[in-house]
Amino acid sequence: MTDEAANVFADPTAYADEPRLHAAMAHLRAHNPVAYVDKAPYRPFYAITKHADIMDIERDHNLWLSEPRPVLVTAVADDFAKSQLDSGAGLRTLIHMDDPHHKKVRTIGQDWFRPKALRDLQIQVDALAKRYVDKMAEIGPECDFVEDIAVHFPLYVIMSLLGLPEEDFPRMHQLTQEMFGADDKEYQRGTTVEERMATLLDFFDYFSKLTASRRANPTGDLASAIANGRIDGEPLSDVDTASYYVIVASAGHDTTKDAISGGLRALIENPGELDRLRHEPDLIGTAVEEMIRWTTPVKEFMRTAAADTTVRGVPIAAGESVYLAYTSGNRDEEIFDDPFTFDVGRFPNKHLAFGYGVHFCLGAALARMEMRSLFSELIPRLGSIEFAGEPELAATVFVGGLKHLPIRYSLR
Repeated sequence: MTDEAANVFADPTAYADEPRLHAAMAHLRAHNPVAYVDKAPYRPFYAITKHADIMDIERDHNLWLSEPRPVLVTAVADDFAKSQLDSGAGLRTLIHMDDPHHKKVRTIGQDWFRPKALRDLQIQVDALAKRYVDKMAEIGPECDFVEDIAVHFPLYVIMSLLGLPEEDFPRMHQLTQEMFGADDKEYQRGTTVEERMATLLDFFDYFSKLTASRRANPTGDLASAIANGRIDGEPLSDVDTASYYVIVASAGHDTTKDAISGGLRALIENPGELDRLRHEPDLIGTAVEEMIRWTTPVKEFMRTAAADTTVRGVPIAAGESVYLAYTSGNRDEEIFDDPFTFDVGRFPNKHLAFGYGVHFCLGAALARMEMRSLFSELIPRLGSIEFAGEPELAATVFVGGLKHLPIRYSLR
């Protein structure tokens, strides 16, 4: 019998209602940590809410596969996506793949996110952080921090890394909103599978032209690395090439936007922690990790059992799927002291917001660097800050965070 609390994972509006969401997850962690969910319009799955179980599943990537169900989508959307892939179209990003193919494809872009590459990028990111804090000063004393600042800073970084022209940045942002915001009335392009697929087709159309351009004339950017990447001596397929662009161009900025805006909201709601950061700027590293734990922009991934197995004694048959509830794992009372306390000095902080194991987020170090740069620039200049309206969260079952964060502030 389904535990009613577990139905929050099949309700996109739950992530826009944090008290309801966290109450349900706390109940599940305590009483039903492997909860069966059978709620339309989704196919059944088991919700995994404990940190240790999520880690165990992520660690055993031979038993728990990303294919064919890497994220929670409706049954209709799932069938449509499979038919698209069968016909040579559709989306197949790194999160859709399993080893050994996943490891080979991941290698194509990973040098761009290694420490040396990021050290070379640091000056540029710091300059951009100053540019956007200066913009806050110019448009103040009020702004919507999400729409005016948090969206644009990481968008600019990842698009520049790809080598896309600045005039295309707004288009990439719009398509990302439509893709990740498919369950939110403000962001969604439409309600049918075909309307939502049109967003993906727009992405693919843009990136197929980019691929042709970079193959003809490589320009030394990440887009050129992807376009000319090879697996076992062969070029990436059209689907894998376009999908690689899509995950970098979308997840590469939208998740960071959610962590930045949610992090600022947490500082406003916890002024004592903001004061700590003002007086102890060396805490910026642990503060960024706490912001990422607190917001958990990627809410879940799915895994499918390759063989009959059990989780906490609950039998799960081959072909059945589990939902890794990262938001719940990041509030697990067995792992985090006072998990519902926002603590900029929290250490250790074994959060799961970047995933774990072979699918650990490729851009994690870049996201951390961007957040350190922005908050290192903003906090010393911040005179006062408060809400100028209600923060508003997006409805989602996958990636999401604040849509609007109206603030009133003064800057030095």
